[in-house]
Amino acid sequence: MGRNNDFSDLLGIAALIVVILNTLLAIFYFVFQLMGIWPFGDLSVRLWELVNIVFWICWLVALYTFCPPFRAVMFLTWKAAFRFRLFWVLAALLMGSVVVLPLLLKDDGTARGFTQILLTYTLSVITGLLGLSTLWLSCGTLARDVEEAQIQMIVVKPIARWQIWLGKWLGIMALNATLLALTGGCVYALLQWRAQKLPTQPVDQQAILRNEVLVARASLKEKMPDIEGDTDRVMATRLKDATANPGNLKFVREQIREQVKSVHQVVAPNHLRRFTIDLGWRKDSLRDTPLFVRLRFNAASTNALGTYRVVIEAGPVESPARRSRTDYFSADTFHEFAIPPNLFDESGVLTIDVQNRSGVALLFPLEDGMEVLYRDGSFGLNFARGLGIIFCWLALMASLGLASASFLSFPVAAFFSMSLLIVGLSTGTLSSAVESGTVMGVNEETGVAGSSAVDRVLIPFFKGIVGVFKLVQSFSPIDALSTGRSITWGQLGLAFTQIVLLLGGVISLAGIIIFTRRELASAQTSS
Repeated sequence: MGRNNDFSDLLGIAALIVVILNTLLAIFYFVFQLMGIWPFGDLSVRLWELVNIVFWICWLVALYTFCPPFRAVMFLTWKAAFRFRLFWVLAALLMGSVVVLPLLLKDDGTARGFTQILLTYTLSVITGLLGLSTLWLSCGTLARDVEEAQIQMIVVKPIARWQIWLGKWLGIMALNATLLALTGGCVYALLQWRAQKLPTQPVDQQAILRNEVLVARASLKEKMPDIEGDTDRVMATRLKDATANPGNLKFVREQIREQVKSVHQVVAPNHLRRFTIDLGWRKDSLRDTPLFVRLRFNAASTNALGTYRVVIEAGPVESPARRSRTDYFSADTFHEFAIPPNLFDESGVLTIDVQNRSGVALLFPLEDGMEVLYRDGSFGLNFARGLGIIFCWLALMASLGLASASFLSFPVAAFFSMSLLIVGLSTGTLSSAVESGTVMGVNEETGVAGSSAVDRVLIPFFKGIVGVFKLVQSFSPIDALSTGRSITWGQLGLAFTQIVLLLGGVISLAGIIIFTRRELASAQTSS
């Protein structure tokens, strides 16, 4: 037993060192990101993610293998979930919500409508139910053990408090993994079964489903122009010729920025916009592979029909292989169509010309106005990676619930955790305040933002909150799966690093420290 304790202490010290190093490296990385530079390249970030993932997997395996008390806490957490019938109640709720109710849902008979309804509904329900139950169980399993003095029967044994805390976390995550795998398998089977009922006439919706929806498709876009740099150059030129009120400089810069963006986005009537998309190293693997063009635009004004004539030509300029398509497209809607393979040149550059043959100006947003999609893998593996990101979200909620229960009673810990969750879901309001630079609002007539002494305190605070929650909200597996977008291993690794290791690690470290220093007897007496 002494050897096991010594080994577990070494594991604890190693984990603490790695968490501190990760926190310092993350601060270092975000400081450089705010400055707009990263001198070490993307490869260093990927290497950092890979080393972290390998270390923590090996660390957990070693802890589980060589520390029997840690395993005992895990199994006690499982027994508590079964004793309170939480597992069976939650399994019944999930199965009823993602299997029985979807059988009653009706779609519009199209492949995209079918997946949007089924996948969006089922995965949202799974995430919501498992997320709330994880918060409730993580708060209850530790707080109630402390309040009912059951934890004192464990701490007197040769087991460190950080092992108790982490054992409960891993027990909750094992429960989540079981339920997530069970419901995920049911959703996948239901999706495949209902897909067979899609019509094949007059349009083969099953073929669309196999080729465009139930796949993992990656996206290629034109290289983003240097909007900020161009804006700074134009503004510097104008300030040489005229003076501006210092209070209006921010407003003037924003106006210039919109003008610079319009040069790249707006296609005037009877004008052409050329998109050049570099396939890079993928050009060899994409030979003889059909590609899909996805476009969206906004119209300056609406017409009677609500559609606009656009001519699209793809392929090398003045090449006989160039292909042309003329069609009427509606605004504010994504349109997608296939183009023949091998339309890129020898260097791997695909040229797409968009001619506006309507009577009004069309605006193609830089973010999603034009992109090329290609098949990057199977839907099954993509679906598993999407569930992996949801699992990372659940890991963060378990850390938050246990950290709250480390110093609060069960009802207060649950309320505190839910409050933080609500704040995280309302970051849109905070982002608007950060973008405008004030909480006082913007004068609609002059366009100038208000200013007060409160802004100097709240805006940096809001910016920090938004930055923290963006670590979690920057991943959207449900949207990606329902639209056939690829979730790469890199994205899953980044989600694990940002959500579980970085944010969850900091919260877990704080919870473990508080729980280690807490007087359990006084907590039981006060309750």
